[in-house]
Amino acid sequence: MHPPQRFVDSIFWVETEKIKPNPYQPRKAFNQAALDELAESIRQYGILQPLVVTRREIEKEDGGLTVEYELIAGERRLRASKIANVGQVPVVIRVGEDSDREKLELAIIENLQREDLNPIDRARAFKQLADEFGFKNTEIGKKIGKSREYVANTIRLLSLPEDIVGAIAAAKITEGHARPLMMLVGRPNEQTTLFKEIMDRRLTVRESEDIARRIAVERARKKPLDPEMREIEDVLSETLGTRVMIEPRARGGRLVIDFLSPEELRRVYAVFQPESLVLDDSVAILEEEISTDDEVSDGAPQESEQVLPIDDRSAEEKREHEESDEDLYSVKNFSL
Repeated sequence: MHPPQRFVDSIFWVETEKIKPNPYQPRKAFNQAALDELAESIRQYGILQPLVVTRREIEKEDGGLTVEYELIAGERRLRASKIANVGQVPVVIRVGEDSDREKLELAIIENLQREDLNPIDRARAFKQLADEFGFKNTEIGKKIGKSREYVANTIRLLSLPEDIVGAIAAAKITEGHARPLMMLVGRPNEQTTLFKEIMDRRLTVRESEDIARRIAVERARKKPLDPEMREIEDVLSETLGTRVMIEPRARGGRLVIDFLSPEELRRVYAVFQPESLVLDDSVAILEEEISTDDEVSDGAPQESEQVLPIDDRSAEEKREHEESDEDLYSVKNFSL
């Protein structure tokens, strides 16, 4: 039995413990520190925005009725209210949202409108709508005001390796960094190497795209390296701490070593000349101690600084990425 229609938009006060979480809540990651801050705010000022719930009457064994509420929107507020030991919370009871599909749809839209979802939770929610409830990408896009291509490219994030997916979800790298990593789908070794470089060298999105584009085009144009050459390439990359590429030719070949700054070039050079390095008259002598406990040879900050890779694309470029074609990551779309 639903509440009378005249009460649909009214605000009711419901015992916190009677509200069950939404099993289709798309957001899985909740920052505990942020929840504690919200709980403190609720203690001082109360809940400023009501939760949205559905209401269900359940018949008990003795013939009586008990009322149960299921959350549609407001998971953070509900969790914070429990932390704050709030006995009752304000709710709006939605009528007609009894189906699982409607609950998931409303939960996703509410979170997207609040921009609460991280890219991976958003991708999983889109995939759940598609797999469990038969939504087409076009339909999902219309409901959230995005294009079909945006939905498809978001879902593709889930095809990345687990460690990369975890880094995106934890905001260790940005969603923009997923684009160059997706360019290397089918090349797991190179994809893993680029991911490590993004993390360790704090590459920007532009720098990551330049590397991925060059790899994708060059690898598409020539035969793959034999196992021995690939192993040598991997060992050199690991030893020098930067990307190394071997380009075999009919006779001999070429060895390409990437560097992003003069400092990184000096560090690579120092591997071959560990005591000092002089590149030309304008470059001072640089003395490095390798593998010390107190210094980081590649100039990376200490872990406590928590410097993360940045997304250096403009707002316009980000919008273009959202509306890009579905074969965005195909090598055929890149020119020399």
